[in-house]
Amino acid sequence: MNILITGAKGFVGKNLTEALKNIRDGKDRTRQNISIDKIFCYDIDSAPCELDEYCKEADFVFNLAGVNRPKNDEEFMNGNFGFASTLLDTLKKYGNKCPVMLSSSIQATLIGRYDTEYGRSKRAGEELFFGYAKETGAKVLVYRFPNLFGKWARPNYNSALATFCNNIANDLPIQINDESAELELLYIDDLVDEMLLALCGKEHHCEFDGINAVLCETGKFCAAPVTHRVTLGRIVELLESFKNQPKSLFMPEIPDGSFSKKLYSTYLSYLPKEKVAFPLKMNIDERGSFTELLKTEKCGQFSVNISKPGITKGQHWHNTKWEFFIVVSGHGLIRERKIGTDEVLDFEVSGDKIEAVHMLPGYTHNIINLSETENLVTVMWANESFDPDRPDTFFEVVE
Repeated sequence: MNILITGAKGFVGKNLTEALKNIRDGKDRTRQNISIDKIFCYDIDSAPCELDEYCKEADFVFNLAGVNRPKNDEEFMNGNFGFASTLLDTLKKYGNKCPVMLSSSIQATLIGRYDTEYGRSKRAGEELFFGYAKETGAKVLVYRFPNLFGKWARPNYNSALATFCNNIANDLPIQINDESAELELLYIDDLVDEMLLALCGKEHHCEFDGINAVLCETGKFCAAPVTHRVTLGRIVELLESFKNQPKSLFMPEIPDGSFSKKLYSTYLSYLPKEKVAFPLKMNIDERGSFTELLKTEKCGQFSVNISKPGITKGQHWHNTKWEFFIVVSGHGLIRERKIGTDEVLDFEVSGDKIEAVHMLPGYTHNIINLSETENLVTVMWANESFDPDRPDTFFEVVE
C-alpha cells in the first residue's frame, strides 16, 4: 500500500508519518495486518510536480494540510479549501479513486464562537469532499477534530495545551481568563490509532449534535472515539503537580488511558535539557547512603540503599508497613526475626540472582553486606510513603 500524507510536517502529520514508518519497517508488531510499501510526504515546501507523482500512485490519502494562522482571513479559504480542491483535481486527473481522509475542525459547525472565517473555510472543504465522493464514487472520511494535544505540537500556535505545557515546563507565565472553561481534547496517539483503523476500513462514524460528535455506524462524518473533557483549571493544576514532582518526589495517579497520563507524557516532551535530569537527596553516612526515589499517592514509595562492605543496616520492625528488598548489586544477607520469638528467617541475596524479599510486619529485620570489597545496592519499596509524624518504625536488633 502506498500512502500520501499532505501537511506531513505538521503536528498530526509528523506523528502519523512516524507511526507509518514503524509499521513499514516492521518495528510496530501490533499492526501486522497493515502492509506499507511507500509513504509519500507532501508539505508546503514540496514541489508541485511531486503532488502529481504521489496522486498517481497513492492507495490512500490523508489530507492534513491546512492554514491555521494566516496573515489575513482570505488565506484561510485559499489554504484550506484551495489546496483541498487542488488535491482532489489531481486525483481525478489520474483517475485515482482511492479513499481520502480530510482533517476538518469542530469549528466547521459554525456554532457560536466557531462562526469564523477559519470555520467557514473548513466547512467549504468538507462540502467539497462530500461532492467529490458523490461525483467519483470514491470513499471520503471527514474528521472534525476538537482540540488536539501531544508531543511535537507547536506552542503559541494552535494548541492551548502545547502552550501551557511549554510555558510551565520552561517557567514562563500562562494566561487563563476562566478556569471553569471546559475543553474537549483529543490525544495524538488516540487520533493516530483511529487513522490507522481508517486505513484498514474500520473507521468510526458519527453525526453531530451541535458541536458534540455522536458515534453511529451510518454517520456522515468520522471521529476518534476517545476524547476528554477537562476544565482549564484542572489542566493547570495537573501541570503544576508535574512540575513540582522532582522536588516532592510524589507521582500523581496516572491510570492507563487517563487524561492525566496523556497530559504528563505531553508535558515531559517540552522539558528543557536542564530539567531532564534532576538531583536526588542522598542521606550519606559512614555506613553508605539511603535515597528516596519516588513517592506515590496510594502505592507507597521507592528508595535505593547502598551499604558499604561489612555494614549491617536496618535493625527495626513495623506494625503495618511492609517492604520489598531487592538486591541488584553485591552479596548480602537479609535476616528477619518475629518479635517476641527466636524465630529467624535468613535469605542470602545477590545481584547475580535478583529476587524480591518481603520485610514482614511484626518482624525486626536487617540487611548485611557480606562482601569485604564491594558495595551492596538494594532497591526498596514500602507500601506507604514515610510519614515523620507516624513513622511506624521501632528499633530492635535481629540477634
